[in-house]
Amino acid sequence: MMKLAFSHVSLAFVLIVALANTGLFERVAVDLSYEHYAEQRVASLPPFLAMPCNCLVNVAYVILGLYWLSWPRAAGEAARSRYVRQVFALMALFYAPVQWTRLASLRRAPAVLDQWLTLPIFAWVLVWIHYVERLRSPERSGTRRRASFAGFAASLEAVSVLSYGLALLHERGFDAALVFHVALALHSAVRVQRAAGDSRTLRYLLLAALNCGGFVALKLLDHWLADRFWFFRRFTGHFWSKVCDVLQFHFSFRFLTTLTRHAEVSRQRE
Repeated sequence: MMKLAFSHVSLAFVLIVALANTGLFERVAVDLSYEHYAEQRVASLPPFLAMPCNCLVNVAYVILGLYWLSWPRAAGEAARSRYVRQVFALMALFYAPVQWTRLASLRRAPAVLDQWLTLPIFAWVLVWIHYVERLRSPERSGTRRRASFAGFAASLEAVSVLSYGLALLHERGFDAALVFHVALALHSAVRVQRAAGDSRTLRYLLLAALNCGGFVALKLLDHWLADRFWFFRRFTGHFWSKVCDVLQFHFSFRFLTTLTRHAEVSRQRE
C-alpha cells in the first residue's frame, strides 16, 4: 500500500506544483515579504534559515509524517486502513518543504502552494471518516466497496483541489474555502465521534480542535503578540501556530486511527 499511497500523493502534488508555476494565479492575494512575519530576519544566515524558528519548525512536520508513515502499532492493520493513514502522513511530509521553500524564496508559486495544499489535507480527514463509517456499515461486495471508496476519495479530493479557484474570484476566496473545509471536517468528526467514539477518541478530538483554533488564532495575532510581549518576538505567533498545526495533525491521526481500530475489531466480531 505504501507504493500506491506514494504514487497517488506524488501525482497530485506534481500536478498542483505544475499549475502553481504557471501564470494562472498571478492575481491571487499572497504575502511575499518578510514584513508579513513578526519574526525578525537574521541577515547573517542563509535564506533557508533567514527566520530560524519559522523555518526549522518545518522539521516537526517531517518527523510527524515519518512517524505515522511507519506507525509502530500498525500490526494487524487492514490494507485499506494502512492506505488512508499513509496518504495522510505523506501529505504532512510533502507539505513541509513547501512551507520551507516559501520562507526561503518568497516566490509566488510556493506561497500559492502553501495555501492550496491545505485544502486537500483537510479534505482527507473527510475521506478517512467516510472510510470508518463504511467499515461500520453492513457488508457489501468487496469489489463494489473498493470501487465506491476509491470514487468517493478521488471525487472529494478533486473538488477540494478545484475549490482553490475561489482565490481567483475574490481576495478572500481562499479564506472562505479554508473555513468551509475546517467546518466540514469538524462537523464530520463530531458526527463519527457521537456514533462510534469513546472517551479516548473524544479527548483526541478535543485536542485536535483546540490546536486547530490555536493554529488560526496565533497566525492572525502574529504581529499583535510580538508588539506586546517580548516572548513572542523570536518565538512568534506564527511559529506557535505551526506547532499547533503539527499537534492538530498528530491528534487527528490519534483520533482517526483509534476509530479505525474500533471499527475493524467490531467488524471482525460480526
